[in-house]
Amino acid sequence: MHHHGYLWIGPKERFDDDAMRRPPHPGHPPAGSRPELLQRYREVAAGFPSSELPPLETAYWLVKPRSLIRGTWDDAKEAATWLGARVAEYAPRFASEREREITGLALLVNSVAGRLGSGSDVSLGFYLERPSYLSLAVVTCSPNRSNPELACPVP
Repeated sequence: MHHHGYLWIGPKERFDDDAMRRPPHPGHPPAGSRPELLQRYREVAAGFPSSELPPLETAYWLVKPRSLIRGTWDDAKEAATWLGARVAEYAPRFASEREREITGLALLVNSVAGRLGSGSDVSLGFYLERPSYLSLAVVTCSPNRSNPELACPVP
């Protein structure tokens, strides 16, 4: 088992585009569907795997381009440390004054390490100075517990 780290920062309105953050439905729309439905299905089917937008389900980072991986670790504690370092790095830009207080960072890192060590994925999100959003994720791989059918992006 190992872990991949992902980071996305961008405009909040892009993050809110839910259609591009979920995999396309496995079945093609039925014959006779409205043209706009067919076009939207094609856009999502082509765009989801290559989009840098964070997926709604954390495990689906594994189908995104390998170039989006910010780090890979065999040790859950190392992956959690990376996540904690990113939180500390961006904390001064958090929109919420309460979230800027990173005094609980050690607790967060320990909690994340425990979840990763048990095979779970971890995803965190923070509003930054308007109108940006920061998404951080660490995905457990080989296999992923929530979606074992998803292949590891790193051979």
